[in-house]
Amino acid sequence: MKQHGVENWPQVTSEQLAGYLLEMREAQAYRPTTIARKIAAIKAFFRYLRSQEYIASDPVEKLESPRVPKELPNVLSAEQISSLFQRVDVSTPSGQRDLAMLYMLSTTGMRVSELVSLNIADFDVNQATVVCPGRSGRSKRERVLPLPPLAVEAIKRYGEQARPHLVGRHPEQESLFLNHHGERLTRQGFWLIIKGYARQAGITNITPHMLRHSFAMMKLNDGMELRSVQELLGHAHIATTQVYSQLARSKTTSPIT
Repeated sequence: MKQHGVENWPQVTSEQLAGYLLEMREAQAYRPTTIARKIAAIKAFFRYLRSQEYIASDPVEKLESPRVPKELPNVLSAEQISSLFQRVDVSTPSGQRDLAMLYMLSTTGMRVSELVSLNIADFDVNQATVVCPGRSGRSKRERVLPLPPLAVEAIKRYGEQARPHLVGRHPEQESLFLNHHGERLTRQGFWLIIKGYARQAGITNITPHMLRHSFAMMKLNDGMELRSVQELLGHAHIATTQVYSQLARSKTTSPIT
């Protein structure tokens, strides 16, 4: 700011900051996301100056951040999803659990937070459904989600064969998916598991939400109505689901059955 004749913070004007914004956008060609971050930092700084009475008025108050275009979600291809499944060692209790979780996520589109909140009673093997409680996170409504045969079989096998080995000293534990201490698996625990399989499969930059994104796109590519996909995902607003429509127009994949 000294190059503009500003010696102290009370001298800074809205016009000077607007000029700085223009310089970032045109002369320095910063991306909108970068500019938005810088403006957020500047606003926080001037709020602090105002709160400490170093300045009488806030010159940033009316400064608008650039509109940041919403990035399309990243998804996994059918081959990548298959590769994740192939990395699971189903000869171990933890491997059978991991296979069941992969099936649950990739065939229902539920959130990881919803996955780890599931209890044994939420899975109905006879109806081939899982009740997504909606007790936490952004989804507050209960959803009953259908499961394909392979998913039902994997979850049933885990419950009958593997879970008793994991439950250990906690036979009263109601959680469906357990860690090696016999306690409810956490989001962080699942994240470590999926990262390990992704590393083995050569998949970089994976996120826990990618299976959910991939499920949504597969359903749209299969011709499912947007409103139906919204209901499966538990989105409160259809605008959230419409993001996948843009993605589905440019990519194709095939479902897991």
